[in-house]
Amino acid sequence: MVMASVIQKIIPHYSLARWLLCGGSLRWYQHPTEEELRILAGKQRGKSKKDRKYNGHIENKPLTIPKDIDLHLETKSVTERDTIALHYFPEYQWLVDFTVAATVVYVVTEAYYSIVKPSQEMNISVVWCLLVLAFAVKVLFSLTTHYFKVEEGGERSVCVTFGFFFFVKAMAILIVTENYLEFGLESGFSNFSESAMQFLEKQGLESQGPVSKLTFKLFLAVLCSLIGAFLTFPGLRLAQMHLDALNLATEKITQTLLHINFLAPLVMVLLWVKPITKDYIMNPPLGKESIPLMSEDTFDTMRLWIIILLCALRLAMMRSHLQAYLNLAQKSVDQMKKEAGRISTVDLQKMVARVFYYLCVIALQYVAPLVMLLHTTLLLKTLGNYSWGIYPELNSDTPVENNLLPNSVYSESPPTDGKMKVTVVQITMALGSLKNIFTPLLFRGLLSFLTWWVAACLFSTSLFGLFYHQYLTVA
Repeated sequence: MVMASVIQKIIPHYSLARWLLCGGSLRWYQHPTEEELRILAGKQRGKSKKDRKYNGHIENKPLTIPKDIDLHLETKSVTERDTIALHYFPEYQWLVDFTVAATVVYVVTEAYYSIVKPSQEMNISVVWCLLVLAFAVKVLFSLTTHYFKVEEGGERSVCVTFGFFFFVKAMAILIVTENYLEFGLESGFSNFSESAMQFLEKQGLESQGPVSKLTFKLFLAVLCSLIGAFLTFPGLRLAQMHLDALNLATEKITQTLLHINFLAPLVMVLLWVKPITKDYIMNPPLGKESIPLMSEDTFDTMRLWIIILLCALRLAMMRSHLQAYLNLAQKSVDQMKKEAGRISTVDLQKMVARVFYYLCVIALQYVAPLVMLLHTTLLLKTLGNYSWGIYPELNSDTPVENNLLPNSVYSESPPTDGKMKVTVVQITMALGSLKNIFTPLLFRGLLSFLTWWVAACLFSTSLFGLFYHQYLTVA
């Protein structure tokens, strides 16, 4: 409630979402007015019907101009007043600012837990991270449904095709053993099934488990196909912005950062490929002797830090990608000049104005996968019972043990004068039972797989987009 009040008071004055768009570095191209196009085309507004017919304006027919007209678009810095008319601006501002608030809550909660070390308190930062993921998925779902409403284009077929492709890919990935992809899904599911069976036996119920392994993996595959379909167009758009940003960048350091930013999902994917990363980093082949460079806990912590640093890099490169997108207006005009024929002034104005109008849609496609990667990583750390400390001596928590409630909770006899305490004890016992079923081992496997999958989908779609914009469109 405190953070909700802070959001309500601060966001109208200080907003990261508005600063990213209106910080002064982004410039958008203004569409020319009809009068300016008429002057460039050498036409004047006729007073009589005969003059209007001579100038190419017949009754209600719009004015047309040659496509090879000498047109140069004027630029203007993006201001807060300009963002009011942008499509999806409220959704963009809410997602970014709420993510900032949730991240602040997470940092404060982590500092509190590292100092006080409470044992029976609920970690409220988990709820905030789950809300952020829910908002990000909702935004991506809304954008995907927008593509399905388009009748003429092939966006609907692209989403369906990639959805089936990622379903097959997820089924193949879930078959791979832990020797190659070390998510921990097998051990986590086994621990979950055993804990659930013990819980049901205590309740006097006979069961072979809450769900079979095949059903569990099938459910994961369906979820993965939906995530892949949602991330299809964000990945395709990222590839185009990456190419345009590289052409726009003049400094070597900027080009290097752009390449690292594009390959960041691949780095995240390789962090869970055991033969490539973990085996070589923990036990590098140094002659006849094998000297481990770090422990397994240190490697897990380092993996979390690498993902967070790559997410920070992607946020830092956001303006470069958005400016590359805004330059599509001038790029479209330059491409039009190479064509023969005529174009109506209304179509030309729409072609230029459409780029800026959908700026927040592109920003959401850039930010939403970043938000999902960041907060699945934060959930992985918290629910997986990892540590932020790089050195083993700082990892004081036992990672996968079940934290049972003290015996006083079970042995405490309810007082005769209050039903409220009885209810509190019952709720505490129920939460303790759930905590014994949903163990850190299960969350490690599940969240590791989801984090890896988001990165894998984003890299797969962006790689396909890079191939499409680099070769197929040219051909």
